[in-house]
This record gives sequence, structure tokens and C-alpha cells, in this order.
Amino acid sequence: MRRKLAAGNWKMNGLGADLAELERLAAAPAPSQTGRLICPPATLISRATLVAGDIAIGGQDCHAAQSGAHTGDISAEMLADCGASAVILGHSERREDHGETDATVAAKVAAAWSEGLLAVVCIGESLAQRDAGETLALIGSQLAGSLPDTATGANTVIAYEPIWAIGTGRIPTLEQINEVHEFIRTTLTDRFGGEGHAFRILYGGSVKPENASEIFSVANVDGALVGGASLKADDFQAIIDALDAA
Repeated sequence: MRRKLAAGNWKMNGLGADLAELERLAAAPAPSQTGRLICPPATLISRATLVAGDIAIGGQDCHAAQSGAHTGDISAEMLADCGASAVILGHSERREDHGETDATVAAKVAAAWSEGLLAVVCIGESLAQRDAGETLALIGSQLAGSLPDTATGANTVIAYEPIWAIGTGRIPTLEQINEVHEFIRTTLTDRFGGEGHAFRILYGGSVKPENASEIFSVANVDGALVGGASLKADDFQAIIDALDAA
């Protein structure tokens, strides 16, 4: 039985005062069926671990190298050292803004595993790729290139985020979400056999309290990677509640 996961990606948002929202979230009763993960900016990770209770704290990226002359980067070892237990990798904003390739993501995934971090690997298509009918081919290519052969359900989570739905208020239809999540599951089981059923597949892209229950009703949606709505305890708690009840 896959344990559901509600993951929050604060992106480049949050100062020390915003940890009050995390404290409020941690004070709520822990959901029975759902794990919780918050990925604040790197500047807040250490402080976040002090107030997060049983909410896991993660990073938003890591370098593939353990150390070196990489100004401004952060290694998986550094994330683990400051209390992180997970890291988001291959987010579309990293792929687009920083030119990250599938091979780059795969190297980062291996680095995350070497430090005992859960890798949350993001995949997803642009609107142009969706309109051109390239979605499934692209998803298959990203999965093939971004996941090392030793990926398991214990060390890796897949997050499907259609780029055109991130922060736009637009979401795919439930049929479109189902099609992609079913394809991801089939692709994972074809490659990893029975272990493919152990991977959690999250949906991300304009997930809000108002649409969460509908999204979580779709087969093979094991949780969500939430952006803006994870910044406010009340909004994220409503999404967690919807997921736990699904």
C-alpha cells in the first residue's frame, strides 16, 4: 500500500517570519494516511526542522557533486547536514531556467540517494508539446533519462507537473490527468517490474483546496506537489485533509 504524500514547494518565497505558517501546520493533528513534506528555500531549512514536528523538510535542488567550485550551489550532503530528508529535482523551472537535461537530473538523483535523501523527480510537458500531441512521448523520455536503474519506491517519488498548469490556475481535465498517471505507472512497471507499483506519483500544477478532492479521486494520483497553496497553513491543510480522505 503506497503511503500518500502532500509535498509543498515554497520556491523562492519565505523569510524567517513565514515559518509561523509551518508551525501552525505542525500543530494540526497528523493525518493518518498521508505523509507531509515542505521544501522551503535553502536559507530556511535548518530553522524549519526546529518547528516542523513530524513534517519532513526538503530542499528544492542539489548539485550532483559532493563539493567543489560551484558558487551558489548546494550539495545533497549539505542538505542532509542541515536536516533535510528529501529534495525536489528536475522541476520544470530548473529545466527551463537553468537548462537542466534528463542526464543532469539523473546525476542529481544519484547524489541525493547517496546521502539518504528521497528524490522527488519532476516531469511534465509544455502547452506547445501538449497541443502537438507529444505529451506521452515526452513523459516517457523524461522518465527514461531522469531515473537511474536503481530507482525504487522507497528512494524516489515521481511528480507530474504539466508546465502550462503551474501557477496559472489552469489544470488538465481529470481524463488528461488519468491518462498521464496511468502511462507513468505502466512505464514504471514495464521498467522496474513489481517495484513499479511502489512508486508514488504526485500531481502538481495549480492544486488548491477547491479542486483537490477531484484531483485525488483519479487513479494513480498518490498525492500532490503544491506550490503557492503550500505557503499558507490553512490552504495546505485543506489539501492535506482532502488527500487523507481520498
